[in-house]
Order: sequence, then C-alpha cells, then structure tokens
Amino acid sequence: MERIVFLERNTIEAHFRRPDFDHEWVEYAETTAEQVIDRARDATIIISNKLSLGESQLSNARDVKLIAIAATGSDCVDLNYCQRRGIAVCNVRGYAVNAVPEHVLMMILALRRNLFAYRADVQARLWNQSKQFCLLTHELHDIRNSTLGIVGYGSIGRGMARLAESVGMRVLISEHKHAMNIREGRTCFEEILRQSDVLTLHCPLKDETRDLIGLAEFQMMKWTALLINTARGALVDDAALIDALQTGLIAGAGLDALREEPPCHGSPLLDLNLPNLIITPHVAWASREAVQTLADQVIDNIEAFVSGRPQNLLA
Repeated sequence: MERIVFLERNTIEAHFRRPDFDHEWVEYAETTAEQVIDRARDATIIISNKLSLGESQLSNARDVKLIAIAATGSDCVDLNYCQRRGIAVCNVRGYAVNAVPEHVLMMILALRRNLFAYRADVQARLWNQSKQFCLLTHELHDIRNSTLGIVGYGSIGRGMARLAESVGMRVLISEHKHAMNIREGRTCFEEILRQSDVLTLHCPLKDETRDLIGLAEFQMMKWTALLINTARGALVDDAALIDALQTGLIAGAGLDALREEPPCHGSPLLDLNLPNLIITPHVAWASREAVQTLADQVIDNIEAFVSGRPQNLLA
C-alpha cells in the first residue's frame, strides 16, 4: 500500500480527489524545513510545493519512490540526487496557461495607463482642483502595435503570445541568452532587449538563468520599456532593477516573484514607493480555475506513476 504524504496542503486551495488505488493519505497544512525529515520518513509518495527536498531532507526516507511537485518549477528539488537514488520526480504543466498571461496583461495595462499614479492623484484631490474636465498628469499609452518580448516559451510563454497577439501586440520569442545559433521563429536575446516595449519572463530558474536580467541588460532596453517577471525572483538582479527604475533606464516593472518567498527578511524592492512598480505576492498562477486544474493533474501524475505509465517526469 502506498503512503502518500502531502507536506504543504495549505499552499493549494483546491479539492484533491483521492487516488484510485489502495493508499494511506497523510496531509499537513504546513511543514517547516526542520519537520521535513520526520514527516517524509515513511512516505512512498511525497507531494510538495516549495519545500527544499534533497539529500539532507530525504536520506532517511528510504521508501520514497515518487515526489509529485504541485507546481511547474522544480528548483526546490535536487533532481540530481533524486536520479541517483532512483526517486522519480514529476511536476504539473500547462495549468496556468490562462491565469499567468492574464496577470501579465493586467500589469502591462496598469503600467502603460499609469493606473496607480492616477489613483494616487485622485486620492490626493488633484482632480478636484483641475481647470478641465479631466486630469492629465501622467502619460497614457496604448499597447496595440507595441512589441512584447517573451523569454521562456513553454506552455505559459505560448499562452502569453496568444493573448498578446489577440490585443494587437507584436510578439518576439527570445532565443537563449548566449546562444550560438538562432532557431527558426526566435530572435536573439540581445535584440529582444533592444526591440521590446514590454519584456516578460517565463523561464525556469537554473544556474544559467540566475540574474538573467542585470544592469547590462537594462542598459540595452528602451527607456520606455517595461519588465514583467511572473516566474522566479532570482531571474532579475534586484539592485540593478532598483537602479533602472530610479534612474529611468526603464519605464516600469511588474513583479509577482521575489528572491525570498515569503520575504520574511524584507526586500529592498518592497521598500520602494514608486507608481511604476507593481509587486503582487506570487499569485499570478492562482486563479480558482488554474488551481483546480493543478490539483487534478497532481493526482493524475500519481495515478499514472503507480499504474506504470509515469508522466511529466523530470527525473
């Protein structure tokens, strides 16, 4: 009988049907890093989300044979260790193909229309003092006919391209940074930086993508451009972003991810009070529809593995 241990149940607000095979289901609302070793000890299948799982956490979990990540990103799991141990790892894919692009579009529109600057002006009673029927204190821009550069062209990147094209944006798909060859349909990374009116990140966090966007990249971008990051906080150099926003290297940024989540020790980005910076608490993925799709796929992955037909494997 399988013993399924769900370490972070409260991170997924959706209904999880029980797998269609003989099993014991154990779930914990939250699990701290210190509790992982004990709670994973007797598991044969672990469901995790953002907890770090590697040798130090799993060395005593001798019976575990599958880690089912309730997310797409796998940077929290040591895939090399799991491969050496013969532990299969799977993730969920494509569940947020509408949710994340819609969140990105929301940020683009809010920044291009200076939504928060205008909201602040209205609250400060500046409209009351206007000599005209309207208050034109900030620039307003259409997004139609502007260029969107997409870095990371998985299911969410493709969903972003479809949504952007539907509102009249020109879409460019980035080739990998430092790539020697440019694939058909892609544009070199540096050219994406130079041409984009909006740059949106949808790539995984790996050694080669850490600090993907730094000062040199901001210097290549248009001063009127926006950066949107709904992927992983460490894709962007925080100090460089702050400098770019404060000196006008770029026009604005929308972030749904920070380096530390939750930011228990603070973040210099959270100390900024700028109308052209929007920060949301890693919720772009979390529409009700997307989260239920995620939960269903987690169980689909587990059932497929137990039946001998594993899917969405990473290791």
